[in-house]
Amino acid sequence: MIDKEKIKQAVTLLLEGIGEDVEREGLRETPDRIARMYEEIFAGLEQTPREALNKTFVVKEAGMVLEKDIVFYSTCEHHLLPFYGKAHIAYIPDGKVVGLSKLARTVEVYAHRPQLQEQLTAQIADALMEYLKPKGVMVMLEAEHMCMTMRGVKKPGAQTVTLTTRGDFSENQCLQEEFWRMMGR
Repeated sequence: MIDKEKIKQAVTLLLEGIGEDVEREGLRETPDRIARMYEEIFAGLEQTPREALNKTFVVKEAGMVLEKDIVFYSTCEHHLLPFYGKAHIAYIPDGKVVGLSKLARTVEVYAHRPQLQEQLTAQIADALMEYLKPKGVMVMLEAEHMCMTMRGVKKPGAQTVTLTTRGDFSENQCLQEEFWRMMGR
């Protein structure tokens, strides 16, 4: 559970550590604002995709389902700076499908944690395999990392792309090619 009091104390120490006056008008309420913001952006720490992915619909036949351009925002666990981009999720149903918004909710659950993009990609794929039990899953994330944009090498616009396959997608090159066709690439 998120401890807002500890966050407020930590933000106060951080501001003092960089030489700021925590009592000046612009900063007086900052520790509280940051604590409330962290409660929102790290809400995924207290969630699982179970609720979203347990509501399914029976289908007799279904080809590949692809939901692309799911915008997400996350926080790099190494620098606590944002990274953001788009998720693209494909799966081959095995008798059941999930509402499309549930795929986006699954992305949100995992994105709202201190995170690594590589780990986020795998967590989304694994959750779909666990809860939907599809024949296969393919997840691709494209993101820009503020830790590369505003510090270090300072390369704005650089995209990191991660890709994970499970089940039939791992074994079937034709399915992967169909994914790329559907993505328009």
